[in-house]
Formats: sequence, structure tokens, C-alpha cells
Amino acid sequence: MTTRIFRIHLDPEPEGGFTVTVPALPGCVTWGKDYDHALAMAQEAIEGFLEVLAEEGKPIPEEPLATSFDTLVQVNAPAVA
Repeated sequence: MTTRIFRIHLDPEPEGGFTVTVPALPGCVTWGKDYDHALAMAQEAIEGFLEVLAEEGKPIPEEPLATSFDTLVQVNAPAVA
């Protein structure tokens, strides 16, 4: 077994939570009720997707490692008067 890194894309949903897609694995889609749940579900979905590829004898795509990436940070800001 080897360790791989995959980029994921989180889309906030109007009703809450995030839809998660994996650009390097078309068709690998999941959902999480919040950010942490979305990350956990993404990991589970990717691992399952890769297991199916291996069972079918298909190659596992390589994710080009990015030198930079975007993320969100939640902070407490003072109230505006």
C-alpha cells in the first residue's frame, strides 16, 4: 500500500454542508455536513474509489503536486458599529 495525496474541491450547499469532488478522479463525489465531516467523507470516498480502480485493474491517476493551494480560515472579528 502506498500513500497518495489528492486535491479536493468543496462547494458549500445552500441547505448547509459541502459537496466534495476530486478533480483527478472524475466521478468521485461525496458530501459532508460541515468542513471536518466533508474532509473525512472525502478521504473515505477516495479510498473506496481507488480500491475499485485496483480491483478492475485500472491505473490510479497521479495527482500533480501543487506548490500552492487555497483554503479557508475562520476568525473572530470585532463587531462593526
